[in-house]
Amino acid sequence: QVQLVESGGGLVQPGGSLRLTCAASRTAGSIGAMAWYRQAPEKQRELVATITTGGSTNYADSGKGRFTISRDNAKKTVYLQMNSLKPEDTAVYYCNVWLISSSRWVWGQGTQVTVAS
Repeated sequence: QVQLVESGGGLVQPGGSLRLTCAASRTAGSIGAMAWYRQAPEKQRELVATITTGGSTNYADSGKGRFTISRDNAKKTVYLQMNSLKPEDTAVYYCNVWLISSSRWVWGQGTQVTVAS
């Protein structure tokens, strides 16, 4: 069974930085696009950033200029570097990965990011 293991969340002060990591298990096979979503309390899950197999990226307006998505294909891992964090970035962050072999998306378990002083 394919698993996505997320790490890197935590409590950070406004203006601080965090780096989220999401690693797919070896059973994932070939991986296509990868993405990060987030869900704040009482809000719908929203897209944060995407990255294609070739490295093309796209960002929601909320993270442009502050967040950077990247990937390591050999490690089946996607990263989200978050700088200049704001209280409104507080949310559970989820990675989402397209499995080419089984033609489906899978979700990570989520990691809490809290931005507060």
